[in-house]
Amino acid sequence: MGVETDEHTAETAADSAAVGGADAVDATAADAAVSDTAGDAAADDAAAEGTGADAASSVGGSADDVDDLVEEGEIAGDYLEQLLDVLDYDGDIDLDVEGDRAVVSIDGGKDLSRLVGRRGEVLDALQELTRLAVQQSTGERSRLMLDVAGWRAGKRTELAKLGRSAAERVAGSGQREELEPMTPFERKIIHDAIATIDGVTSESEGVEPKRFVVILPA
Repeated sequence: MGVETDEHTAETAADSAAVGGADAVDATAADAAVSDTAGDAAADDAAAEGTGADAASSVGGSADDVDDLVEEGEIAGDYLEQLLDVLDYDGDIDLDVEGDRAVVSIDGGKDLSRLVGRRGEVLDALQELTRLAVQQSTGERSRLMLDVAGWRAGKRTELAKLGRSAAERVAGSGQREELEPMTPFERKIIHDAIATIDGVTSESEGVEPKRFVVILPA
């Protein structure tokens, strides 16, 4: 996807937001979200499983790398502030850096659940639009993480518990177990949780959007 196409997608989404609100943002961004989320699958799974370039880069970063991530967060914050104004939503925007990603959170406003969606689909679309806005400014693809109203944080706790429970079952039974299809974000949490349990390992199988985690005896 070229920068010119990215600019068109982001601008079209912003125009749609002004006309139809958060539901229009989700509809306009759907294709971009599916495409970029699928592209993240290999990178996120590799990082979780300890393989690939992203896994190596997540071990540490130079001061320049951190500065670049801070810049990503600031660009994303400006973009989201403008989008919230268009949608007439209130919210406080917090910026942080975790590992090799910029992390942006929106909290404190009313009706923010509409920016999340039933299963996070609106949040995923909004995250991809924000990444496109960052790419348009920096010329580099962004892997920033966006959270709204603590949804991802809550999901992280829920999925970590699920992953540990499934891993303990496999460790006890010696039989492999397949989990339901999940997003790259969800699979990474599962992989990380399973890595804390002795006697088991995990991998991802399938093709997006039905890619899933398999837990195996070590």
